[in-house]
Amino acid sequence: MAARDVEFAHLSFDLPDGRRLLSDVSLKVEAGTTTALLGRSGSGKTTLLRTVNALVRATSGRVLVGGVDVAGSDVIALRRGIGYVIQETGLFPHMTVERNVGMSLELAGRPVAERKAKAVEMLALVGLDAGLAGRYPWQLSGGQRQRVGLARALAGDPGVLLMDEPFGALDPLTRAEMQTMLRELLHRVGKTTLIVTHDLEEALYLADRVVLVETGVIVADLAAGEVRASENEAMRKYVAATHREVGL
Repeated sequence: MAARDVEFAHLSFDLPDGRRLLSDVSLKVEAGTTTALLGRSGSGKTTLLRTVNALVRATSGRVLVGGVDVAGSDVIALRRGIGYVIQETGLFPHMTVERNVGMSLELAGRPVAERKAKAVEMLALVGLDAGLAGRYPWQLSGGQRQRVGLARALAGDPGVLLMDEPFGALDPLTRAEMQTMLRELLHRVGKTTLIVTHDLEEALYLADRVVLVETGVIVADLAAGEVRASENEAMRKYVAATHREVGL
């Protein structure tokens, strides 16, 4: 599926108790680009991400995927066109790697042979040996499970890829390896990608564009190459907080 743009138009989201988690968010993510939603825990970045695949329904405003309003879309069809990767992958522990990867095709009623072939193809895409196809998630390392989760998200050839702190639970070395793999993969597949992270270095390494979210509001929207030198006060504070010098 061709990459599709994503647009948030004056989007707000309130909890039933009246608390506002997103406030008048307007943002357009161009097709085929990677955007990092950066911010501290509780800033609203994950809530914003989940409005794209209708896991969160906006209180007001619109989310458009490929120009089509999510609110009026068939949820099943919408989610089949959107890959979703979360921390700890969300793999089904009682299913083999092969079946986990091919789940979107299984739900779409595709033949077994096609699902098997796609699983092998996707495992190779994320740097895993086809010999892992018959194993179960608990038999894999954390990095391998995360790669399987990414393979599953891409198996249905989505136009949009959502990633919610996908590497947050990994050790630093494995995380760096995963980031390198993902950066190269995203350049090859050309998906419209939104990545939620609180890690500035990760955002700058992976994304074309960095959007800083604070208390449900976009306070900075910059090309990745402009972030460190930006005069935006909120971004300056975020950059400074991640580069503190240790005194002797």
